[in-house]
Amino acid sequence: MTLLQKLKWRYATKKMNPEKAVPQEKLDRILEAIRLSASSSGLQPYELFVVTNPEVREKIKAIAWNQAQVTEGSHLLVFAAWDNYTAERINTMFDLTNDERGFKNEGWENYRQMLLNNYPARTPEVNFQHAARQAYIGLGTALIAAAEEQVDATPMEGFDPAALDEILGLKARGLRSVVILPLGYREESGDWLVSLKKVRRPVERFVTEVK
Repeated sequence: MTLLQKLKWRYATKKMNPEKAVPQEKLDRILEAIRLSASSSGLQPYELFVVTNPEVREKIKAIAWNQAQVTEGSHLLVFAAWDNYTAERINTMFDLTNDERGFKNEGWENYRQMLLNNYPARTPEVNFQHAARQAYIGLGTALIAAAEEQVDATPMEGFDPAALDEILGLKARGLRSVVILPLGYREESGDWLVSLKKVRRPVERFVTEVK
């Protein structure tokens, strides 16, 4: 199948087969695709948690409206954004870039200083919301990568973020949960959505060309 055919194949799976696990090699490719995602200024201001522990997933299910995919899928991805931008976090990413590239660029260093002068001065909530938007870019990549691997994925915002932060100990790491993504394989016999047509607005009502 082409990429577009795979995107037409994917849907928000409602029932997953708990007996069928995503192979490690497929999971690794999905995680690597997320790691390679774009982010503002290349800061990657979020982290990814891969939850397979059954007890932990049961706890998460309880604070996620008991959505079955949380425990039926073989893996649960949790996207957790930085709770704030700090000089240390910004410098860490710029230093890593310089180390990996093997040189310093004056324009790049000027850009670093601009971020240091502006980001930490903003409120933590403003910075968290900006970081959370970067996590959503990663989520989009995850959905496409999962479709490429023909792995089912169901993005979820329906959970108690504060409770999830507590379960995973995110506050101590300067993180806040943003969105979760169960990965697995559809159980067609019990999924009411699997056979229904995918519906999207026509392209002419979705895309506006400004020429």
